[in-house]
Amino acid sequence: MERTTCLVVGGGPAGMVLALLLARAGVEVTVLEKHGDFLRDFRGDTVHPSTLALLDDLGLGERFAALPQRHINSVQLPVGPGGELRTVGDISALPVKHNYIAMVPQWDLLNLLADEAGREPSFRLRLNTEATAFVREQGRVSGVRYRTTDGRIGELRAAVTVACDGRSSLARELPELGLRSFSCPMDAWWFRLPRRNGDPVGLVGNVGDRFISVMIDRGGYWQCAALIPKGVDASRRADGLQRFASQIAVVAPWLGERAGALRSWDEVKLLDVRLDRLRRWHRPGLLCIGDAAHAMSPVFGIGINLAVEDAVAAARYLAEPLRAGTVGLGDVRRVQWRRWPTAAATQALQRAAHAQVIAPVLAGRPPLGGRATPLRVAEVLSAAPWLKQLPGYFFAYGAMRERPPAESLR
Repeated sequence: MERTTCLVVGGGPAGMVLALLLARAGVEVTVLEKHGDFLRDFRGDTVHPSTLALLDDLGLGERFAALPQRHINSVQLPVGPGGELRTVGDISALPVKHNYIAMVPQWDLLNLLADEAGREPSFRLRLNTEATAFVREQGRVSGVRYRTTDGRIGELRAAVTVACDGRSSLARELPELGLRSFSCPMDAWWFRLPRRNGDPVGLVGNVGDRFISVMIDRGGYWQCAALIPKGVDASRRADGLQRFASQIAVVAPWLGERAGALRSWDEVKLLDVRLDRLRRWHRPGLLCIGDAAHAMSPVFGIGINLAVEDAVAAARYLAEPLRAGTVGLGDVRRVQWRRWPTAAATQALQRAAHAQVIAPVLAGRPPLGGRATPLRVAEVLSAAPWLKQLPGYFFAYGAMRERPPAESLR
């Protein structure tokens, strides 16, 4: 039986940010990551201005800036199917140092955080180690049982266990936490298309007849998402790639022959879109943050930003009681009190977008109850420069920026 002070389950952005902040604050922290490295496809690669500012505060800004990256500072929508693109969100106009979203392979960010945390004597990263069950004693979670890829099993006890293991988290199996799910009208297909000089820049949305897609400028290629009605993946694939390519060509005619660049359905990956959250993010000895606490829709693309802000808030509330050995239920409860309103409000906006825009468009009905169209909204936003900063700020920062514990800043 092994012991640590804070056990972090999951080595994603939330887990690694929390571990780094706590280790710098002098807390013994161990991260369990079931994979052998951070090299996994189809993770969110967005690093928002609030996270960029955090990296500056931690003295990591220059090292992060040296990583290969692409900057996104605008959101564009066409006025009319396949029509002229108008800027509806302008992050570059914000009066901040990092007026862009950095697109960086997530494994590069995680390796940077792990390398920096590894400089702290109180930090441990255990790869190839999967948490399989919680250890419970006298009504509290006191750690986890784990299994390594070579078959070893064991127990690791901790004063607090923080679940950062995403929407498939062990914590979600605990009925007392009360998982609440919301309906989602869509799934998403992820794929790549070639990009050329002279193409639009930034994030480009496309809306057509029963078709919605989003294209993210990654420099040498477009990272694309096409929304499809929930549960129709198999039937849509049976319709053939040519039909899919024709839909892309209609909404983004500037792609030309590149709309048909996909050669096989193997190049198109399915994302099962979910939207849910735990009613309770904690119990004695346990805290859930990030997707473990609230799985977000890809709408607005801010799930990673929320997870990182959860981690920063958790570090601020837990560092001192963990060092003092006095951490209790009230400390983990404070994290939910702080972060729940932001998560709930963001999900409310996502649910509204699902119901008022995405579901009607995918069903061939007018969005927004026919009162206005996304294209009319695009015209209004693009005509008023100050209005474009509002969605830009939301994409960049979300609803609230958290501050790390002072002792973590060096």
